[in-house]
Amino acid sequence: MYNIVKSNDLFEGIELSDFEKTIPCLSPIKKKFNKNEIVLHAGDKVNYIYIILSGSVKIIKYDIDGKENILTELSVSESFGEVFACSNMLKSFVTVVSLVKSEVLLLDYKKIITSCSSACPSHSKLIANMLKLVANKNLVLHQKIELISKRTTRERLLLYLDMHRGQEKKFTIPHSRENLAAYLCVDRSAMSNEFSKMQKEGVIKYNKNEFEIL
Repeated sequence: MYNIVKSNDLFEGIELSDFEKTIPCLSPIKKKFNKNEIVLHAGDKVNYIYIILSGSVKIIKYDIDGKENILTELSVSESFGEVFACSNMLKSFVTVVSLVKSEVLLLDYKKIITSCSSACPSHSKLIANMLKLVANKNLVLHQKIELISKRTTRERLLLYLDMHRGQEKKFTIPHSRENLAAYLCVDRSAMSNEFSKMQKEGVIKYNKNEFEIL
């Protein structure tokens, strides 16, 4: 388990020996979910931080008319629930769904931010890491707001590709076409047409989820 979660911001700088001493203090719970099974319902109380041990999940929000909007997709070692757990808003306003068979680790948030009676030497590091984790989540939210603030489908696509390519000209995006359209809040057909136009114009080159900025 340590080899998976150590890449999560929460456990940055915490060695295996300290991890083994600290993890029992956090009341860890492992849960398994089938494909399309709901991990967290909108309206559920959030007292835990969820770290993905295997599989992947999508975080969605439904419009008033029932339309699904994908906020993000998360995979192994990534986490969710921390923003709700550390705020006064203890109830989730999003739904989390397992995309494939997944296993998730639940850690008690209050026990993370409160020094335990065992006085684990790494606990102060955990608290500092918790702040970093929440800050990074806010940055991701800011990126999503920036994306959907773009007025046209092309502007959203270009910004999305720019965010995912880093310094590379060739890169792979994590979303399927259906999920990408939902994530960007655009019509799937219009999005596909825009991809085709940009390829014909020599702006991009792509094959399935592999892209190149020309």
